[in-house]
Amino acid sequence: MAKGYWVSVYPAISDPEGLAAYDELAGPAVQAGGGRTLSRIPSRGGRVVAHEAGITQRVVLVEFDSFEQAVAAYESEAYQNALVALPDGVERDFRIVDGMD
Repeated sequence: MAKGYWVSVYPAISDPEGLAAYDELAGPAVQAGGGRTLSRIPSRGGRVVAHEAGITQRVVLVEFDSFEQAVAAYESEAYQNALVALPDGVERDFRIVDGMD
């Protein structure tokens, strides 16, 4: 079965404290939903090289055992509560994508 992934790119962050509050709620919600954070850069010291229209702002990649599990984790009450904490000062491009077998 193909895995599912959350892909989040943050083109603009003008409220880092609000983003940290969201992270405090989102991390446990993601883990409870079966997600494994594979990358969260550059906030965890990782490196990023942007090409073409890419940006060097924060990028988060979370893996789930299936696409359905990824969707269910997003729709969970715990994650929906975390989204309430995501401040207006954060611009985010968020996608749930199907992995390849």
